[in-house]
Amino acid sequence: MNKNYLIAVVDDDQHIRNLVEAYLLKENYRTIGLGSAEEAWTLWQTSPPDMWVLDIMLPGMDGYEFCRRIRSEAEVPIIMISARDNEVDKILGLELGSDDYLVKPFSPRELVARIKRQLQRWYKMSSPSEGANSLTTYARLEVGHLQLLLEERRVFWCGEEVDLTNKEFLMLKVFADSPNRAFTRDELLTFVWGDDYFGSDRAVDHLIKRMRKKLEHVPIEAVWGHGYRLRTKGSVQTDEAGISN
Repeated sequence: MNKNYLIAVVDDDQHIRNLVEAYLLKENYRTIGLGSAEEAWTLWQTSPPDMWVLDIMLPGMDGYEFCRRIRSEAEVPIIMISARDNEVDKILGLELGSDDYLVKPFSPRELVARIKRQLQRWYKMSSPSEGANSLTTYARLEVGHLQLLLEERRVFWCGEEVDLTNKEFLMLKVFADSPNRAFTRDELLTFVWGDDYFGSDRAVDHLIKRMRKKLEHVPIEAVWGHGYRLRTKGSVQTDEAGISN
């Protein structure tokens, strides 16, 4: 499914940028090449792309810091590319929020295939009509002082609206749908990232950490040696007619 997405390729090696862009153009994607994270950040603030192909080793701000900044604001897909074939580097990239990690030298065709997969997942996850991540048919979830308006994808805590990224919303929805249930990290990865996600389960910890900063007093607690749960005394689920269940 190609919706004429705009893909930003950030690499200080012009040859790599040109090569990746050429392959993407053949697939009818729109592209823009950038040589630094600073240029990329300016693009993000003015005309944000639909996806990033991001080198780690960049002059000035590196790819890790750029990824961290993007993830503090949105869940747009990010594929990191690097000459570093080190497990620690891969884990760090995935923990910071990248969706995939590819080591140089790589096959441009493989990169294009991974880009297609990430965009398909993103489109599916971002579409309210898709049922893959929907755990309930209710229009509203209430857990204590927490309220989720599912169709509008809005979250309120103690009456105040809180802005969440798409993955943060999906994670909170999983917890609110089954309050007090302890979910394993693998279960949360499947619900939020999809069953074909291959990265580290530390991505769950990183997402929870970001959620806690935004929802400081929401009782999302760690279950030692297991995962996480939303601790609460009760919940209310309401259908579209406003009937409690």
